[in-house]
This record gives sequence, C-alpha cells and structure tokens, in this order.
Amino acid sequence: MDQNVGRIDRVIRVLLGVIILALGYHFQSWWGLIGLIPLATSALGWCPLYLPFGLSTCRVSHSKT
Repeated sequence: MDQNVGRIDRVIRVLLGVIILALGYHFQSWWGLIGLIPLATSALGWCPLYLPFGLSTCRVSHSKT
C-alpha cells in the first residue's frame, strides 16, 4: 500500500476531522463520528477514494529500479 496523501493534505484532514468531531460533540450528534475518517486517512497516509481516480498528493516518487 503506497502512500497517496501528502503533508499538506494530511494537515487539512486532521483539522477537518477534529472540527467535525467537535461539532458532533457540541450538537450531541452521532454524525460527528464521521470526523474519524479524515483522521484515519491522515494517520495512514493513504486514502482509498484516491485510487479509482489515480490521484496522489504525495511528493514521493515511486520509481521501481
């Protein structure tokens, strides 16, 4: 599993995840648990939704030598 989430993308995902969790807690809604998804993809450095589109925000080149 190659990383496809870059540094800036990871920071944005952490911020959004924390905000979503905080809003869910504030409004006492289970929907706030959706914030765990961007936190998990940030921690793993891999986003499954990027695969079908061939996207990658990671600057690491994957050369096979």
